[in-house]
Amino acid sequence: MDFGGGDEIRFERLGRAAVVTLTRPQALNAVTHRMVKALGEALYFWERDDGVDVVIVKAEGRAFSAGGDILHIYEAGRAGKPPVEFFADEYRLNAQIARFKKPYVALIDGIVMGGGVGISFHGSHRVMTENAQFAMPEVGIGFFPDVGASHLLPDLGGSFGMYLALTGNRIRYGDALWSGLATHTIKAENQAGFLDRLTLTGDPETVLRGFFAQAKRETDGPTLQAISSHFAQPSLTAVIDSLEQAASTDDFAARTLATISTRSPTSLRVAWRQISAGLTLSMDDCMKMEFRILNRMLAGHDFYEGIRAAIIDKGSKPQWRPASLAAVSEADVDAYFASLGERELEL
Repeated sequence: MDFGGGDEIRFERLGRAAVVTLTRPQALNAVTHRMVKALGEALYFWERDDGVDVVIVKAEGRAFSAGGDILHIYEAGRAGKPPVEFFADEYRLNAQIARFKKPYVALIDGIVMGGGVGISFHGSHRVMTENAQFAMPEVGIGFFPDVGASHLLPDLGGSFGMYLALTGNRIRYGDALWSGLATHTIKAENQAGFLDRLTLTGDPETVLRGFFAQAKRETDGPTLQAISSHFAQPSLTAVIDSLEQAASTDDFAARTLATISTRSPTSLRVAWRQISAGLTLSMDDCMKMEFRILNRMLAGHDFYEGIRAAIIDKGSKPQWRPASLAAVSEADVDAYFASLGERELEL
């Protein structure tokens, strides 16, 4: 089956299932425009195909998908041609997955970040093995948690989603399961058997009952209580104040404050507003909001500076502009959320 994905993504019909495999292991399955368009086309086709009961998305290699093709985005933006159309198609795909009418099973057996989250966590079944790690680390590169994070993260209890958005910290499969990010956990060694059963029956609920292996939460109770307390504050300033007050006596608060202090102040302010707003927005409205933010981020400074520091001049310290949270005004933040007029995202 060929939906135009070339050698970056593979489409197969196996029994009752349509199987998607990300095939860029050497690039940690970073999501490209070609992959996005091909997957969107395949889903449109399979939703109308009575022979397909379930869609399965998996990946080759040690990562499910480490995100979008950041270097390409950086280079295009620096050349004065920010790839807005790539993001428009990616966000449309995220919304398409969220409203897909058939079971959509993402099998995650490695790292999943950014764009990889967008093509897996909006489906009905998010299945993770003990090798899986989840992160939305965008605030660390002067970007923002996109691909529907504003719909996904606010739903996590105990302000866990806000914590993940503002720190960019990685979590493992137990935390993902208990927070509600993952719907199921299975053992990595059982993946082949799980896939065989699923393609044979097309019934993920029944098959998962047989393969589900309970995962313990990695983050302990006191830390979860601390997250809930610090990150439920009514403003970003209040979150920082809460952490600062606790930092002298509490190791978690001190570590978390140190992490946040390295992140882009603009990204932090935007992410706080975005995750707060997402709590009451539909998936489609979240994607429209994220597209507004995206257009401003691609026209700004911090994203290019963040990529320069992380990838171009590996390990150097980014020089954020503005350099402090206090220097980012409410009006600055408002501008990221303003209507794009005729350039609004059409879904």
